[in-house]
Amino acid sequence: MAYPKKYIIFAHSYSELQEVAKFSQYKIALRNFPNELQVYDFQLDNEFFKHMDGAADIQKGSVKVALSVKKTPAAFEFSFDLQGLVYVPCDRCLDEMPIEVNSQNRLFVKFGKEFSEESDEIVIIPEEEGEINVVWFIYEFVALSIPMKRIHPPGKCNKIMTSKLNKYKPDTSGGGDEDEEVEMESDAPIDVDPRWDNLKDLNLDD
Repeated sequence: MAYPKKYIIFAHSYSELQEVAKFSQYKIALRNFPNELQVYDFQLDNEFFKHMDGAADIQKGSVKVALSVKKTPAAFEFSFDLQGLVYVPCDRCLDEMPIEVNSQNRLFVKFGKEFSEESDEIVIIPEEEGEINVVWFIYEFVALSIPMKRIHPPGKCNKIMTSKLNKYKPDTSGGGDEDEEVEMESDAPIDVDPRWDNLKDLNLDD
Protein backbone atom coordinates (compact mmCIF):
# COMPACT_ATOMS: atom_id res chain seq x y z
CA MET A 1 0.00 0.00 0.00
CA ALA A 2 1.39 3.38 -1.01
CA TYR A 3 0.27 6.40 0.93
CA PRO A 4 -0.79 9.55 -0.98
CA LYS A 5 1.35 12.67 -1.12
CA LYS A 6 -1.33 14.48 0.81
CA TYR A 7 -0.80 12.07 3.68
CA ILE A 8 2.93 12.78 3.69
CA ILE A 9 2.13 16.47 4.04
CA PHE A 10 -0.14 15.53 6.90
CA ALA A 11 2.69 13.62 8.54
CA HIS A 12 5.03 16.59 8.43
CA SER A 13 2.45 18.73 10.21
CA TYR A 14 1.44 16.01 12.64
CA SER A 15 1.35 18.25 15.70
CA GLU A 16 -0.92 20.79 14.04
CA LEU A 17 -3.36 18.14 12.89
CA GLN A 18 -3.74 16.79 16.40
CA GLU A 19 -5.42 20.05 17.31
CA VAL A 20 -7.92 20.05 14.41
CA ALA A 21 -11.29 19.35 16.00
CA LYS A 22 -12.84 17.64 12.98
CA PHE A 23 -10.16 14.92 13.07
CA SER A 24 -9.84 14.53 16.84
CA GLN A 25 -12.13 11.50 17.06
CA TYR A 26 -9.67 9.50 14.96
CA LYS A 27 -6.84 9.83 17.46
CA ILE A 28 -5.76 6.61 19.17
CA ALA A 29 -3.75 7.05 22.37
CA LEU A 30 -1.04 4.39 22.58
CA ARG A 31 0.88 5.44 25.67
CA ASN A 32 -0.15 3.23 28.62
CA PHE A 33 -2.25 1.17 26.22
CA PRO A 34 -4.04 -1.74 27.95
CA ASN A 35 -3.07 -5.33 27.20
CA GLU A 36 -6.63 -6.18 26.16
CA LEU A 37 -7.89 -5.80 22.60
CA GLN A 38 -9.51 -2.39 22.10
CA VAL A 39 -12.26 -1.80 19.52
CA TYR A 40 -13.20 1.54 17.93
CA ASP A 41 -16.12 2.30 15.62
CA PHE A 42 -16.26 5.16 13.13
CA GLN A 43 -18.99 6.20 10.70
CA LEU A 44 -17.81 8.01 7.59
CA ASP A 45 -20.55 10.23 6.16
CA ASN A 46 -20.92 12.98 3.55
CA GLU A 47 -19.39 15.51 5.92
CA PHE A 48 -16.31 13.34 6.35
CA PHE A 49 -15.63 13.17 2.62
CA LYS A 50 -16.30 16.88 2.28
CA HIS A 51 -13.56 17.60 4.84
CA MET A 52 -11.16 15.34 2.96
CA ASP A 53 -11.34 17.73 -0.03
CA GLY A 54 -12.27 15.01 -2.54
CA ALA A 55 -8.69 13.81 -2.97
CA ALA A 56 -9.94 10.63 -4.68
CA ASP A 57 -13.02 12.23 -6.33
CA ILE A 58 -15.25 10.81 -3.60
CA GLN A 59 -18.26 13.09 -3.52
CA LYS A 60 -20.17 11.47 -0.70
CA GLY A 61 -20.71 8.15 0.99
CA SER A 62 -21.53 6.10 4.03
CA VAL A 63 -18.87 3.72 5.31
CA LYS A 64 -18.72 1.91 8.64
CA VAL A 65 -15.23 1.39 10.01
CA ALA A 66 -14.49 -1.16 12.72
CA LEU A 67 -10.97 -0.79 14.11
CA SER A 68 -9.39 -3.18 16.57
CA VAL A 69 -6.04 -2.43 18.18
CA LYS A 70 -3.89 -5.05 19.88
CA LYS A 71 -0.70 -4.42 21.81
CA THR A 72 2.15 -6.83 21.05
CA PRO A 73 5.74 -6.91 22.35
CA ALA A 74 7.03 -5.46 19.08
CA ALA A 75 4.28 -3.10 17.93
CA PHE A 76 0.64 -2.11 18.02
CA GLU A 77 -1.41 -4.08 15.51
CA PHE A 78 -4.27 -2.13 13.88
CA SER A 79 -6.94 -4.12 12.02
CA PHE A 80 -9.42 -2.15 9.90
CA ASP A 81 -12.70 -3.48 8.51
CA LEU A 82 -14.53 -1.12 6.13
CA GLN A 83 -18.06 -1.72 4.81
CA GLY A 84 -20.28 0.67 2.89
CA LEU A 85 -20.79 2.75 -0.25
CA VAL A 86 -19.15 5.83 -1.72
CA TYR A 87 -20.17 7.89 -4.75
CA VAL A 88 -17.78 9.04 -7.47
CA PRO A 89 -18.27 10.62 -10.91
CA CYS A 90 -18.72 8.23 -13.84
CA ASP A 91 -15.79 8.56 -16.23
CA ARG A 92 -18.17 8.61 -19.19
CA CYS A 93 -21.23 10.69 -18.28
CA LEU A 94 -19.94 12.41 -15.10
CA ASP A 95 -23.09 11.51 -13.14
CA GLU A 96 -22.39 10.07 -9.71
CA MET A 97 -22.28 6.32 -9.34
CA PRO A 98 -22.05 4.07 -6.25
CA ILE A 99 -18.94 2.04 -5.48
CA GLU A 100 -19.01 -0.66 -2.83
CA VAL A 101 -16.38 -0.50 -0.13
CA ASN A 102 -15.52 -3.85 1.39
CA SER A 103 -11.95 -4.15 2.61
CA GLN A 104 -9.81 -5.39 5.46
CA ASN A 105 -6.48 -3.75 6.14
CA ARG A 106 -3.68 -4.00 8.69
CA LEU A 107 -1.23 -1.48 10.05
CA PHE A 108 1.59 -1.93 12.56
CA VAL A 109 2.58 1.09 14.60
CA LYS A 110 5.84 1.43 16.52
CA PHE A 111 7.31 4.14 18.73
CA GLY A 112 10.38 6.01 17.54
CA LYS A 113 12.01 9.44 17.52
CA GLU A 114 10.05 10.86 14.59
CA PHE A 115 7.36 9.96 12.12
CA SER A 116 8.49 7.61 9.32
CA GLU A 117 7.22 4.80 7.12
CA GLU A 118 9.28 1.64 7.62
CA SER A 119 7.30 -0.36 5.04
CA ASP A 120 3.86 -0.45 3.45
CA GLU A 121 2.32 -1.73 6.66
CA ILE A 122 4.69 -0.44 9.34
CA VAL A 123 4.65 3.15 10.57
CA ILE A 124 6.84 4.80 13.20
CA ILE A 125 5.33 7.58 15.30
CA PRO A 126 7.09 9.90 17.76
CA GLU A 127 7.10 8.30 21.20
CA GLU A 128 6.77 11.70 22.84
CA GLU A 129 3.48 12.20 20.99
CA GLY A 130 2.16 8.88 22.29
CA GLU A 131 -0.78 8.76 19.86
CA ILE A 132 -1.66 8.38 16.19
CA ASN A 133 -4.43 9.89 14.10
CA VAL A 134 -5.75 7.24 11.72
CA VAL A 135 -7.96 9.51 9.61
CA TRP A 136 -5.73 9.51 6.52
CA PHE A 137 -5.10 5.78 6.73
CA ILE A 138 -8.85 5.18 6.75
CA TYR A 139 -9.36 7.52 3.83
CA GLU A 140 -6.60 5.82 1.88
CA PHE A 141 -8.19 2.41 2.48
CA VAL A 142 -11.46 3.76 1.07
CA ALA A 143 -9.68 5.29 -1.93
CA LEU A 144 -7.95 1.97 -2.69
CA SER A 145 -11.39 0.33 -2.95
CA ILE A 146 -12.26 2.51 -5.95
CA PRO A 147 -11.41 0.96 -9.33
CA MET A 148 -9.30 2.87 -11.84
CA LYS A 149 -12.05 2.62 -14.45
CA ARG A 150 -15.36 3.92 -13.13
CA ILE A 151 -18.21 3.55 -15.61
CA HIS A 152 -21.92 2.90 -15.15
CA PRO A 153 -23.28 -0.48 -16.25
CA PRO A 154 -24.80 -0.44 -19.78
CA GLY A 155 -28.01 1.59 -19.86
CA LYS A 156 -27.33 3.44 -16.58
CA CYS A 157 -25.42 6.45 -17.90
CA ASN A 158 -26.99 9.88 -18.31
CA LYS A 159 -28.99 9.60 -21.56
CA ILE A 160 -28.35 13.17 -22.68
CA MET A 161 -24.61 12.85 -22.20
CA THR A 162 -24.58 9.43 -23.88
CA SER A 163 -26.39 10.85 -26.90
CA LYS A 164 -23.77 13.58 -27.25
CA LEU A 165 -20.94 11.09 -26.90
CA ASN A 166 -22.38 8.96 -29.70
CA LYS A 167 -22.85 12.02 -31.89
CA TYR A 168 -19.22 13.07 -31.63
CA LYS A 169 -17.70 9.59 -31.28
CA PRO A 170 -14.83 9.13 -33.78
CA ASP A 171 -15.49 6.53 -36.49
CA THR A 172 -12.58 4.08 -36.18
CA SER A 173 -12.47 0.65 -37.78
CA GLY A 174 -10.51 -0.92 -34.92
CA GLY A 175 -12.76 0.38 -32.17
CA GLY A 176 -11.60 0.55 -28.55
CA ASP A 177 -13.33 -0.49 -25.40
CA GLU A 178 -14.55 3.02 -24.74
CA ASP A 179 -16.19 3.27 -28.19
CA GLU A 180 -17.85 -0.11 -27.84
CA GLU A 181 -19.24 0.80 -24.44
CA VAL A 182 -20.62 4.09 -25.70
CA GLU A 183 -22.35 2.28 -28.56
CA MET A 184 -24.01 -0.06 -26.09
CA GLU A 185 -25.59 2.95 -24.43
CA SER A 186 -27.23 4.20 -27.66
CA ASP A 187 -30.81 3.23 -28.50
CA ALA A 188 -30.70 4.95 -31.91
CA PRO A 189 -31.09 2.71 -35.02
CA ILE A 190 -27.94 2.00 -37.01
CA ASP A 191 -27.91 3.39 -40.57
CA VAL A 192 -26.62 0.79 -43.03
CA ASP A 193 -24.87 1.95 -46.19
CA PRO A 194 -27.07 0.72 -49.13
CA ARG A 195 -23.91 -0.27 -51.02
CA TRP A 196 -23.52 -3.21 -48.65
CA ASP A 197 -26.83 -4.62 -49.90
CA ASN A 198 -25.38 -4.86 -53.44
CA LEU A 199 -22.29 -6.66 -52.18
CA LYS A 200 -24.42 -9.32 -50.52
CA ASP A 201 -25.65 -10.45 -53.98
CA LEU A 202 -22.12 -11.13 -55.27
CA ASN A 203 -20.99 -14.77 -55.50
CA LEU A 204 -17.38 -14.70 -54.40
CA ASP A 205 -16.83 -18.38 -55.31
CA ASP A 206 -17.15 -17.72 -59.06
